[in-house]
Amino acid sequence: MRITVLGAGAWGTALSVGIAPRHDTLLWARDAAQATQIAATRDNQRYLPGVALPAALRLTADLNAAIAHAQMHGGLIVIATPMSGLREMLARCATSGAGLWWLCKGFEAGTGALGHEVAREVAPAARVGVLSGPSFALEVARGQPTALVAASTDEALRNQAVEAFHSESLRLYTSADPVGVEVGGAVKNVIAIATGIADGMGLGLNARAALVTRGLAEITRLGTALGARVDTFMGLSGLGDLVLTATGDLSRNRQVGLQLAQGRSLPEVLAALGHVAEGVYSAATVLARAQALGVDMPITAAVVAVLDGRLTPAQALERLMRRQARAEAGSTG
Repeated sequence: MRITVLGAGAWGTALSVGIAPRHDTLLWARDAAQATQIAATRDNQRYLPGVALPAALRLTADLNAAIAHAQMHGGLIVIATPMSGLREMLARCATSGAGLWWLCKGFEAGTGALGHEVAREVAPAARVGVLSGPSFALEVARGQPTALVAASTDEALRNQAVEAFHSESLRLYTSADPVGVEVGGAVKNVIAIATGIADGMGLGLNARAALVTRGLAEITRLGTALGARVDTFMGLSGLGDLVLTATGDLSRNRQVGLQLAQGRSLPEVLAALGHVAEGVYSAATVLARAQALGVDMPITAAVVAVLDGRLTPAQALERLMRRQARAEAGSTG
């Protein structure tokens, strides 16, 4: 199969490493100098250092050539840019005829749109889907066991994704609920910041468990309000991705929370991180979308207040703990 991966960040590179030995894979980098460096050294030194790229993986900085590569013989294009780049890439690929998948997780800043909503606007006739689930790029690149979910309303495209990505180290499940898969992937980043803050404050494992559990309740409330299926949030893209991102030390969003709890400013944290932490940029958008739907998301609201500098981590914790007691089952907050 001909597969193009658009975006030579950590995740795009990791996926390319995994599929290049089995499929004709072309990795596109926006920066021509980066493409040249990766091709010459067979190492993405900026985003995935120390992982050797297979000889079969080819690099390009020519976007038109990258799209054309996947147009032939019913290929696939995987968009591996941050959420901020999804609209542009979908628009460029809309008439390619290739199946389009994206890896980015979040709500689009400004519009509050999820990936499938952006696709419906700029590429309404395209066959589209989202790949998500608990997956640190480094472990995928190393061939460590990973499970993902391919979500699309197009059954044929889901089956094509299994053919493309399923391997000995990467297990692929399918879902017909892209809304639920996208909400889980987007909001878990925000909950991971909250969990990182709690861990950074030394609040203990009880607090971590409470935040993960009540965070999942927030994710589920928002998702079902947007039309998702409840059971999706018990799967890989819901509970699975939340647990990984909230507790794994490779999580950039968790690292943001840990460092904020140590008293560092958000600009300092982001400068030290050097990579995109989607939860920082999507938290306010998640909250705005929830408020528009009348969905209560207290943990998300607390994270937004900390990121905005309106509350310290300690003040945010106090606000959460002083909320009125209520029944857990079926509760709205």
